[in-house]
Amino acid sequence: MTERVGTFCLVLHSHLPLLARHGRWPVGEEWLYQSWAHSYLPVLATLRELAAEGRGPLATLGVTPVLAAQLDDPYCLHGMHDWLGDWMLRAHSAALRLPDLAAHEHRLASAATAEFEAHWRHGGSPALRALRDTGAVELLGGPAAHPFQPLLSHRVRAFSLRAGLDDHALRLGGRPQGIWAPECGYAPGMEDDYARAGVGRFLVDGPALRGDTALARPVGDSDVLCVGRDLDVTYRVWSPRKGYPGSAEYRDFHTWDHPSGLKPARVTGRRVPPERKRPYSPELAARAVQRDADDFVATVAARLRGLRERHGRPALTVAAFDTELFGHWWHEGPAWLAAVLRRLPDAGVAVRTLGGAVSDGLVGDPVTLPECSWGSGKDWRVWAGPQVTEFVSRGDDVQRDLLSCVDTVGAGTGPLLTPDVRDPLADLLADQALHALSSDWAFMVSKDSAADYARSRAELHAGRVAELSGLLRDGRRRAARRRAERWSDAPVPTFGHLDARALAAP
Repeated sequence: MTERVGTFCLVLHSHLPLLARHGRWPVGEEWLYQSWAHSYLPVLATLRELAAEGRGPLATLGVTPVLAAQLDDPYCLHGMHDWLGDWMLRAHSAALRLPDLAAHEHRLASAATAEFEAHWRHGGSPALRALRDTGAVELLGGPAAHPFQPLLSHRVRAFSLRAGLDDHALRLGGRPQGIWAPECGYAPGMEDDYARAGVGRFLVDGPALRGDTALARPVGDSDVLCVGRDLDVTYRVWSPRKGYPGSAEYRDFHTWDHPSGLKPARVTGRRVPPERKRPYSPELAARAVQRDADDFVATVAARLRGLRERHGRPALTVAAFDTELFGHWWHEGPAWLAAVLRRLPDAGVAVRTLGGAVSDGLVGDPVTLPECSWGSGKDWRVWAGPQVTEFVSRGDDVQRDLLSCVDTVGAGTGPLLTPDVRDPLADLLADQALHALSSDWAFMVSKDSAADYARSRAELHAGRVAELSGLLRDGRRRAARRRAERWSDAPVPTFGHLDARALAAP
């Protein structure tokens, strides 16, 4: 029997901004369907296949409440099925010009359609729940609408977290024990918020622990554990400058056959222009997958041996990624995952979920965390830097409008919130406020990715909060109702369970 060298945890986080249906944007829907087809379908199919082989536990999966809502939405499910059919047609349209690529795409589209029809037609939640129930994966939760929590007031932060955990429980049949905090954002004291919400562990980036990620650690005086992403291992796969997906043999994400929308080239070289890239070869890429899987397994085993020698006890390494890397950005990513998860046990590495690692006793001494995130600089600059000051100011205004409304007696109408009755207008106000506070908008501006769209969405939701709050504070409920009915994209809250009464002041 191979000597156990330590424990490996794979953590995948699935998140897209709220784009489809609830604020439609054709490019946004394309983002959703591409990630669904090329990442979510094959990654879950891979994990299901490995679980059927008797392997497990395998991974820890986080799906943000915003994305979970889209994966369960009938409009999005119908649109996804149509998109898969269009993928097949696009593959066939390239058959005369690019026969090998067209055949490859036909096989992929057929497999994706079969996977979708067999496991996803009733939404993403049944697919996730079925995989969780096999014991193959642990599911993580998170706050509703993906806010950068350190910039929220305590009341709004607690409300968003509670709404996200409630959403997880409704969709997946139980409240999660751990969360992937949006952007891994942390401010001192947030562990107390987590403890009150029943969250026992959360992920931070490695620099927050000065790189000492060998064990989960209690935060301060609490029983809440933080688990650090091991950047030495994670960056072996993908970093700001390098990683396996940039190898010459893999499919190039950025080179398109424009008539079909397919990707016909391999990376070839980092400085090779698109017109000079070599044709994609699935066989060549498959050999690269095996090579890079072997390299990663050796890297993990060596890392764990070194940690065991340094600490004098078995240790943990956590590699954490956006799920969209596997399949969407890196075409061969799901095949690489399968190879790695099959080979790690033979190298003496125990594969565990985060909860399994904690149960195995891989917990160290308490730690004091600084302000941190997993963004540029590992601080808050992406979400609170000079390039997004208007978002910080607008976020303060949104929270002020929301809280002043729920705390104010409307003229002639009595309290907006009463203990015994939900108020649909208050729920809608809270829903729009949470979307206005999403971290995505500042991120997209900081990274210059669809920045104009991000600004318009943030302004849209913040404007609705200001208008609706003002009408309700003035006791003009009928006018507020008429105004909300004119919102063609979101006349009802995204999260139907969201109850604004939780915002009421103690």
